[in-house]
Amino acid sequence: MPLKAKILNTAIGGQSTRMASDSPRIPKEQPDDDPDDVLFNSIYGVRTIELNRPKKLNSLNASMARKIIPRLLEWQKSQLASVIIIGGAGPKAFCAGGDVAALVQQNTSGPEGQETSTAYFGLEYQLDHLVATYPKPYIAYMDGITMGGGVGLSVHAPIRIATERTLFAMPETTIGFFPDVGGSFFLPRLEGRIGTYLALTSERLKGVNTFYAGIATHYIDSSTLSSLTSRLAELEFKDYEDMHTRLATINATIAEYDTGLPHDEPILLSGELRKAIDRCFKYDTVEDIISALEYESQRSDEQGVDYTKIRDWATSTLKTLRERSPTSLKVALKQMRKGRQWSIAEAFQHEHNLAGRFMSHPDFNSGVSARLIHKPPTTPVWSPPKLSDVTDSQVEEFFREPQGQNKLELLRARGQKPYQDYPFRMGLPREEDVEDVVRQGGLTRKMVIKKIVGEQGGRTGVKEKVEEVIQRCCRDGDAGLVWVEQE
Repeated sequence: MPLKAKILNTAIGGQSTRMASDSPRIPKEQPDDDPDDVLFNSIYGVRTIELNRPKKLNSLNASMARKIIPRLLEWQKSQLASVIIIGGAGPKAFCAGGDVAALVQQNTSGPEGQETSTAYFGLEYQLDHLVATYPKPYIAYMDGITMGGGVGLSVHAPIRIATERTLFAMPETTIGFFPDVGGSFFLPRLEGRIGTYLALTSERLKGVNTFYAGIATHYIDSSTLSSLTSRLAELEFKDYEDMHTRLATINATIAEYDTGLPHDEPILLSGELRKAIDRCFKYDTVEDIISALEYESQRSDEQGVDYTKIRDWATSTLKTLRERSPTSLKVALKQMRKGRQWSIAEAFQHEHNLAGRFMSHPDFNSGVSARLIHKPPTTPVWSPPKLSDVTDSQVEEFFREPQGQNKLELLRARGQKPYQDYPFRMGLPREEDVEDVVRQGGLTRKMVIKKIVGEQGGRTGVKEKVEEVIQRCCRDGDAGLVWVEQE
């Protein structure tokens, strides 16, 4: 089958860590676990996981994690299990997040309840890390609401399929928390400052824009998912085929169900808006980001560019940031900067430490209670209430390693090692891919587009992505396109 996406043969580097166990202690189901909150099925070589709490928008809880982890560990050893597919029951949500309301109820009992809540995050992060290092093709159907905990179950997979119903967000700063479930790893690795922008603002991306932003690797219509599952079940792999080969075959199979991109949904984070995001969210303090947004909100039109939409965006973003937890904003920003240097294992271990500290911080209880428990929702009372009241030392305390405690023990396949960047790239070409071609010199706009589209096998979405990057980052020179350094 033809290869329809560029797959980078990136080595999985780094040293193994004692805390990632090749012989993990497998979590066991508890007597009060709901027996039907996760459904498993086998269709020839495909193994499916269906999150089955549609009335709760399939929000993840400990009962579900205790069921999924043993199944994944079992399937990774089975020669009969070739492909794993995870999805959610019902048309509304893949998984709308973790069941944080239950955690708040636990936290009210004091340190003991907070430790129980922290243990839940440890279980969730073990599951997410297992997904991130899984040795077999793992496909996430991001059909419907995909937020928080649902992002952790999907975004680290090599293949992530968005549909017209996908609604993505990392809403943690809204509830006095931080972008967890591996957010410290995947968000800083998005292009430009998109990750920082999404982390601090909790901005939502819908449908095909999750694909354009690099959060999803594929986009198809939701009506084709069941047929795709049946088709994937027909695939047979040779024992000697490696992960890259198997993913290439799956990628070509997904292309059979390509229904094209919606013409009425252009790339949202593009053009002058994308430039403004990169300009404003490049700073290392929230105060500097706000100052940059204030400048953009008053920016005058220049050089034939109408900044009306950018002024409106900046004004709206300032309002959004002022509604978020000041502590969450400062911790999340530092997390974005530190996370770019963490391995996938370090990201989850540091996040477990951060989650424990937030369990004893008043903003989490206040934010969840106000936004998710109270009907109708109310306005949280943040403590401290202002950015200026959150000191650097208070932020650093969140990242301080606890004394006398072992790091979170992670689950992984035997022989897998932590990596610094995702080992498989199945999505659209990135800006650096376009830059590399442009910098070869002597190529016109059409030539660059033709070259990259050809390398990607004519895959849907590549032309649109390359055109956007060229429009934003290039100018026409005497000898062809010239790459222009951005602000």
